[in-house]
Amino acid sequence: MDFNVKKLASGAGVFFTRAVQFTEEKLGQAEKTELDAHFENLMSRADCTKLWTEKIYRQTEALLQPNPSARIEEFLYEKLDRKAPSRMTNGELLGQYMLDASKEFGPGTPYGSTLSEVGECERRLGTAEREFLQTSAISFLTPLRNFLEGDWRTISKERRLLENLRLDLDSCKARLKKAKVAEAKAAMAPDFQETRPRNYVLSASASALWSEEVEKAEHELRVAQTEFDRQAEVTRLLLEGISSTHVNHLRCLHEFVEAQAAYYKQCHFHMQELQKELGRLPNAFALNTHSTATTGSASEGLSSSVETDTLKIEEVQAPATGTRKAKVLYDYDAADSSELSLLADELITVYTVPGMDSDWLIGERGNQKGKVPVTYLELLS
Repeated sequence: MDFNVKKLASGAGVFFTRAVQFTEEKLGQAEKTELDAHFENLMSRADCTKLWTEKIYRQTEALLQPNPSARIEEFLYEKLDRKAPSRMTNGELLGQYMLDASKEFGPGTPYGSTLSEVGECERRLGTAEREFLQTSAISFLTPLRNFLEGDWRTISKERRLLENLRLDLDSCKARLKKAKVAEAKAAMAPDFQETRPRNYVLSASASALWSEEVEKAEHELRVAQTEFDRQAEVTRLLLEGISSTHVNHLRCLHEFVEAQAAYYKQCHFHMQELQKELGRLPNAFALNTHSTATTGSASEGLSSSVETDTLKIEEVQAPATGTRKAKVLYDYDAADSSELSLLADELITVYTVPGMDSDWLIGERGNQKGKVPVTYLELLS
């Protein structure tokens, strides 16, 4: 084993000298070389970038994968350089359960057929979510992680090296200052009347020694200054590269927003299609409700001229009071002749009639009239 004692002692000496310089600076007993304002601004900007990049990265991780255990598992697989096992999304799992339940209850029953339609929709939503997670991880999370684990580590390493060289530089300045003070004291002319010749010789010898010490300290200072300036330039170039990092993160942010918008657009489309499909299926709940109301409340003599399951739009008349204006939020295509097609942002008149499902209203636009879904409207008055 090659154990270099001199190298170890030299390293320990350098560490001790830096520790002394750092302590004296903190106590206000030593001078400190200050960096220029531009350099300080670059370091502050870099620290701010690292702080917020880390926060955004962690929160995006939590958004894409809310389960902490799953995140830890993915982290371990990544560190072990192994591919994480494929995992179904919650939407896909829910859709599979609904499809299995549909088979048990019978796809020919109202509940079973509805479970089948909703289950297929949930599976499509889960697939869209999986694609969104994969796209976001590649286009947004990976660049942020690469900055934190790559560029930032390099910047931190060079900044630590710069700080060590600054301590060495200030230590050399302090050593030179002390050597010059000692040389000036040793060079003071002795009083020949009160000083013996032997003391004079010793004083001259001490002056020569301090002169050599000053020259040595000046040489070390020049070397330390050169190394510090070189390292400061390297660190400055790395810190100025933060601007390029911002440009790259901006592009990644746009890609993340586009992926998120595409995902929500797909979800909205699938839910619209599901609503249309459910509108075509027999609603056993509404039928049962109507049957019960007819049997149990025949004596009450409901005067409504329309019922949910036998609604005749041409016979519906707008009430004298209770009509409201509504703004259409999304386009809607009528599933049958009893419904009214809608265009986003248009204004229509809406009202309800006894016996209607609470999720629907009667909408009128000029001479056109039909059922409209409440979820597609914003009631204004």
